[in-house]
Amino acid sequence: MSDLKRAYHTIMDDHFPERMEISFISDEGRTTLVYEKVSWVIDGVRKGLRYGENPGQEAALYRLINGNLVLGEVKTIAPGRYLVSDAELLQFGKHPGKINLTDADNALNILRYLTERPAAAIMKHNNPSGVAVADTILEAYLKADLADHVAAFGGCIALNRPVDVPTAEAISERYAEVVVAPEFEEGTLSILGRRKNLRIMRIDNIKRLAEFATERFVDFKSLIDGSIIAQLSYVPQTRTKADLMLAEAVHNGVVYRIAREPTDREYEDMLFGWMVEAGVTSNSVIYVKDLVTVGIGTGEQDRVGVAEIARDKAYRKMADRLAYERYGVIYSALEDEGRRREIREEVEAQHGGLIGAVMVSDGFFPFRDGVDVGLREGVTAVIQPGGSLNDYQVIQACNEAGATMVFTGQRSFKH
Repeated sequence: MSDLKRAYHTIMDDHFPERMEISFISDEGRTTLVYEKVSWVIDGVRKGLRYGENPGQEAALYRLINGNLVLGEVKTIAPGRYLVSDAELLQFGKHPGKINLTDADNALNILRYLTERPAAAIMKHNNPSGVAVADTILEAYLKADLADHVAAFGGCIALNRPVDVPTAEAISERYAEVVVAPEFEEGTLSILGRRKNLRIMRIDNIKRLAEFATERFVDFKSLIDGSIIAQLSYVPQTRTKADLMLAEAVHNGVVYRIAREPTDREYEDMLFGWMVEAGVTSNSVIYVKDLVTVGIGTGEQDRVGVAEIARDKAYRKMADRLAYERYGVIYSALEDEGRRREIREEVEAQHGGLIGAVMVSDGFFPFRDGVDVGLREGVTAVIQPGGSLNDYQVIQACNEAGATMVFTGQRSFKH
């Protein structure tokens, strides 16, 4: 067992070169993107990534230093505008590995669309466990943490506002792997430093995160035979109320329309949920309410199944939240049966917090059975791409339940 534990403390000395070039060659000429390897000075020694996805996998982080690629009418992000690759390590009991950086990156991928108010995203295994927007960064963090109090343990916390003392105190009460923020106010580092292995990363450009909301980059995926797929990165086109379309479909010459327009609160939650969806592994369905995630279902093979998983998680996570707020422990740790019964009954009465929630789907519903999962729990609004042959069935389902629905006209898959 000791050997197994030792594996997680092994630091890989990678053998990747200091520079990398990728050239795109066309009849018009050659465009070369030049990258340099990123490293940090750790205890007087310059080191790169701790290891890759698992111990024993060498890994290196590269940042673009030269070259501007234009594909059609799209110009990819220019060199020098760094985020995660320019992180300043303020504490590194263990310096970062690949998973720490990809979690931080995907958190910022979500937060770049949520810049107008304080927001927090907590990531586990490159998916959000909780995301929240609030009036203060402390409130946003606490709501994101309690959205899934169990999964948030050992996660990557990303904040779009400077960490103040109350927020640092709250973070230090829990175990986390990484905390990322644009700044750490006076006195916060000593508080966070109570967690010796917490990686504290300051990324100054988070202050300018909104500028990254429409930027595109070349996304590379290597295949098992060494082949590479190159694609332009995803950017959600639907980001304002005006971009949304009230659901409408034609079937056998009959026009089906959603009967009720969303309220202002529903619009706000739908747009928030759609932005969070950009950072969730597909096939996914999530539920949100009052600018907080309620249940997140990720990476499933069928849409009904993932809608049910997100629903079931909403019930469990609400039970954990109530137990922790009232008794300081999660639901499974409650020993008093009376308290357990009290929480179960409250969760059932509130349908896991799904009454009045918004249902978000990264792809269309092929049949109405997927959306029915949420509607039965009291969901009042749905946001989805639209485009299914059976959109009319889904519109009928929403109208029967008195719910509203909008189409984005754009899928949000993330693989």
